[in-house]
This record gives sequence, structure tokens and C-alpha cells, in this order.
Amino acid sequence: AMGGTGAAIRDNNSVSFSNPASYSSFDTLSFLFDFGADYGSSKLSQGSERYKANDINFDHMLIGFPVAKGLGVALGVLPYSNGYYRISEDILPTDPLYDPSIGSYTVSHNGDGGLTKFFIGTGLKFAKYFSAGINMTILTGHLDRTNNFNFDDINVYSNSSIERETLTGVNLEYGIQVSIPLVKKSFFNVGVSYIPGNHYSSTYEQYMYRFTSYGTNDTISYTNSKSKSLYIPGTLRAGISIGKTNKFTAAFDYVQTKWSSAVIPGSEGYLADTKAFLLGLEYTPDKFSNFSLLRRIDYRLGAHFSSNYLVLEGNQLQEKGVSLGMGIPMRKTSTVQYGLGKANLFIDYTHRTGPFIENTFSLG
Repeated sequence: AMGGTGAAIRDNNSVSFSNPASYSSFDTLSFLFDFGADYGSSKLSQGSERYKANDINFDHMLIGFPVAKGLGVALGVLPYSNGYYRISEDILPTDPLYDPSIGSYTVSHNGDGGLTKFFIGTGLKFAKYFSAGINMTILTGHLDRTNNFNFDDINVYSNSSIERETLTGVNLEYGIQVSIPLVKKSFFNVGVSYIPGNHYSSTYEQYMYRFTSYGTNDTISYTNSKSKSLYIPGTLRAGISIGKTNKFTAAFDYVQTKWSSAVIPGSEGYLADTKAFLLGLEYTPDKFSNFSLLRRIDYRLGAHFSSNYLVLEGNQLQEKGVSLGMGIPMRKTSTVQYGLGKANLFIDYTHRTGPFIENTFSLG
């Protein structure tokens, strides 16, 4: 709900996994468990065409706990990518792509699977104002793609292609934070995290079937290749946050990834470098109020502006969005309670532009 900020966030009651240095802020008697899911509704439009999709996704499961004062450990699982899609189109005589020599046909593209990220990390406060951290991550999963071209003319060959990309590998993520206390419990934080680019072991399989209604001269081919050439580029995140403890936080993050250097089968010409600007605010009227739940709630507001990594029809997608949310304490308290439960809710609206317009609402 805070626009995706996190590089300079130090919250002793949450796991800010975008910078492992933040784990050093865990309270010495706390144990943190965080689980999330979200629902998304997207509407796409291109000219007179309209499309709508709805889906529910697992978002994260996180655990964090202190080992000693200034030393924390966190682990969790996060979705890295989702490869689910269903796209189909009928090419009829009225379509600009229609070719009289082959007649009408139907093309469909289906995707399934995804990549999952597991991590375990630690953060250490090694000086008065300085903390550092490291995550070890495992990225694993598979992406399936099915492409079908079915021609109405029984004399024309139809084609079907089934592809599977399996990926696995280990990487390290690094983070540092500088936290400077100011007057009257105010603070100023600076944070930087870096995920280096990494080569992953991958297996690519492709099954192709070419056929006609007559069943003569049909062909089947199968390809299986293994390599360590699949490359996912590094990400640099830098941010600042300023605020007053238990009262308010304002945060800003800058994130960049050189996706143009990625080596992913089938992505050639479709990827571009990305930059993102993230803004977030959190305000709590009175965290320890005994009389009003509304005053104990954390109220959040965020915004994000970025270039998307996808290039379609020669245009890099651009996106911007806003988010609202709140953290609702599960029971009231007049003193600090370690492990105090909280329900975090958010709504996000994202607008993407390119060769089409996409509006997405997410709830979580």
C-alpha cells in the first residue's frame, strides 16, 4: 500500500525483504509471521476491442525473528513470475491479416506455470547507525507455452507447438542501511540493495506437430536442450525514508533493472531496461490508544511510476498507479506487545499504456 517502497524501511513488526539489512531492526522478543494473497481484475482495450480477466494469486509467506539485539533472520517464499494466459483470435476474410491462399484460421496461445523465489537471510547492525544484510535465494519453476494454428481449409497444414522452460539456480542479494535518529523520536534512513545478474540452469523442451485432416505426411519433432546460458539481469534499489517512530513514515525508492541484457528463450526483441519511482506514506494517529480502534490503525498511501520491461509492436509499456491501505491491529493494547497481530489490507490501481491500454485493480 506504500507504493512498493522498502529500501530504507526499518519496521520492527514486519519483514521488509527488499532490503535484508532491515532484519536487524526486529524486536528482541518478537516472532513475525506474514501471509498474503491478492485478487486482481484487469481490463484491456485496443481500438474497439475489449478484454477482461480476473485472477487470485498467492502473494507471500514470510517469517522473521531476532537472534540477538541488532541481529535478525528472515525466510520466506514469493512468486517471481506468473506465466498464465489464454489468447485466441479468428482470422476471417474481413481481417487485415487474411490471406486468400490459405483461407480462414484460428490461432491460440496458452501459457501456464510460473517461477517461485525462496529466500533466507540475515541482517546485522554493526555500528551505531549502520546495518548490513544478505539474502540467499533459490529461483525455481517452469513456464509452459502452447501455440496452435488451425486452418479451415482441410488441404492446408495445421500446426501445434508445446514448449516448456524449466529453470533453477541460486543467487545472493545484498543490502545496507544507514539510520540516523533525529530530535523527538524522528528518524532519517537511507538504504541501498542490490541483486546481481545471474546465470541459471535451464532445460528447454519443444514438441511440434504438423498435420492435415487427411492424416498423411504428418510430421512430429521434439527438441530437448540443457544449458546455463539463461540470464536474469541485476536490480539496483535505493531509497530514503523520514518520519517519527510510531507516528508517520514517508518513503521514496528508485529501482532500475537492465532487462535488455536478459537471455531468455523467446524474449528476443521484447525486453527493455526499466526504471521505477516509488512513493509511500504511513500515518498512525495514536498507536497506543486505549479508546479508539480508528486511532490505532496504520493508514497508508502510495504511488508508483515506471517503464515496464515489455516492448510490444516497438513500444515500451509505461505504467503508473496509486494505492491505499491500512494495518488494523487485532487487539488493543496500552503498552508495546511483541508479536501483536495485524491485518494489512490494500487496494491498488495501475494504468498501463503501449499498443493497448490496460487498467488493473488489485485487492489484498
